[in-house]
Amino acid sequence: MAAVINALAPVFLLILLGFIIRRKNWISDIFWSPAEKVTYYVFFPALLIASGARANLDGNQAWAMAGTLFGATFLTAVLALLLKPVLGLKPAAFTSFFQGTIRPNTYVGVVAAFLFWGDEGLALISIGILAVVPLVNVLCVTILVIWGEAHEGARTPIKAVQEVARNPLILACLVGFGLNALDIGLPPVIEPLLDILGRAALPIALMAVGAGLDFPDLLANKRTATLSSTLKLIGLPAIAWGLATAFGVTGQAFQVVILYAAIPVSASSYVLARQMGGDAPLVAGIITASTVAAMATLPVWIILSQ
Repeated sequence: MAAVINALAPVFLLILLGFIIRRKNWISDIFWSPAEKVTYYVFFPALLIASGARANLDGNQAWAMAGTLFGATFLTAVLALLLKPVLGLKPAAFTSFFQGTIRPNTYVGVVAAFLFWGDEGLALISIGILAVVPLVNVLCVTILVIWGEAHEGARTPIKAVQEVARNPLILACLVGFGLNALDIGLPPVIEPLLDILGRAALPIALMAVGAGLDFPDLLANKRTATLSSTLKLIGLPAIAWGLATAFGVTGQAFQVVILYAAIPVSASSYVLARQMGGDAPLVAGIITASTVAAMATLPVWIILSQ
């Protein structure tokens, strides 16, 4: 237990630091948007390419992991849809509830996997990224097309697929695994460069998560935020646990599956809600609720999975 707490403490302390910096205005607000952008397009791809290229992928149960996370995410999405008639939410509010049940904050998962298991953990969680990120993008955009309030000029499911094909995290995972599979490796100069860039991703990404927390929106939407976060942080990992057991996922691969299933909601949910007519304040509250609650639930899931 102590090892788990010690590994996760820096993750949540960096989130807290980002929240404090933003609320105290120690750094101008204009810093956060470009910081997130360079992390998304440069720092995190560098981290994923380097880890994927170096990882020992023998016996990592890749297909079983991918099937588990894909299946758990899809089943949670179905469960959220089945709950729609009893939730009593307006259509736009339901789209935010839906996003909050399945959209993972990959930044938190990647950093936690690196702190626990190093490059091997990053390689394993890359499998989760490849399995889940395309699925949640298509599902969330489709739900927003159906029930969102601003369709004109907004994204469509087809456009979502096109965006997935250009997603820098997806492309970085494919490049890293491709170099690994071809036994090419990383050139002497490129490898340390990617390592330096990748290390920059860890603090900036987590502080950006903290800077985006919004407690007034959480308090205004606490009931729905609590329900959505419960499904994301308790329901989805429980489903993933059952599927992983059925698919024969074991050892470190099993732990990474549970970690990725149990991470909080991505801040990109807020951007998508604003673009496509979802309830942006509600999704901001859900992001805050799930991030804060994950400080308690994530260590429990990791301890149980050991």
